[in-house]
Amino acid sequence: MEIPLNDLLFRNGDVTLHAVAAGPNDGPIVILLHGFPEFWYGWHRQIEPLAAAGFRVIVHDQRGYNLSSKPSGVAAYALTELVSDVIAIADQLGQEKIFLAGHDWGAAVAWSAALLHPQRIAKLVVLNVPHPSVMRKFLSTRPRQFLRSWYMFFFQLPWLPEAVFLRF
Repeated sequence: MEIPLNDLLFRNGDVTLHAVAAGPNDGPIVILLHGFPEFWYGWHRQIEPLAAAGFRVIVHDQRGYNLSSKPSGVAAYALTELVSDVIAIADQLGQEKIFLAGHDWGAAVAWSAALLHPQRIAKLVVLNVPHPSVMRKFLSTRPRQFLRSWYMFFFQLPWLPEAVFLRF
């Protein structure tokens, strides 16, 4: 049985967040956060089983991705801003507590949401990203991990990533 997906829009100030939703409207809310460079579809195989289990599944395109707003300036993409998007969605759904899962970059956002707003997170699921303090420790003490994480630093350079992608 295929569960229908509904398109939704959420607002956080000037930012509009596109989302897909599935599952019963009165089910516990689970928000799934995608990684880089994905969008909501990165979770497409998890939506139906979670909805069938009775959850109201919300998977938004994080700001800067797919159909969501793409605000200008680096500050608009700070973790605190991305976390505020998650909390804005929960607020607009009338939910004091949510289930939150994140993968890759979405996991970093999920960790930050749990650390900044622990009272709002009923359960946290993190895939492929360690706790931020563990990550900091490993990056500073394990050269091998630092080398494996090169891409995180590469994408923070001002113009080089765009130039490389345009070239190839």
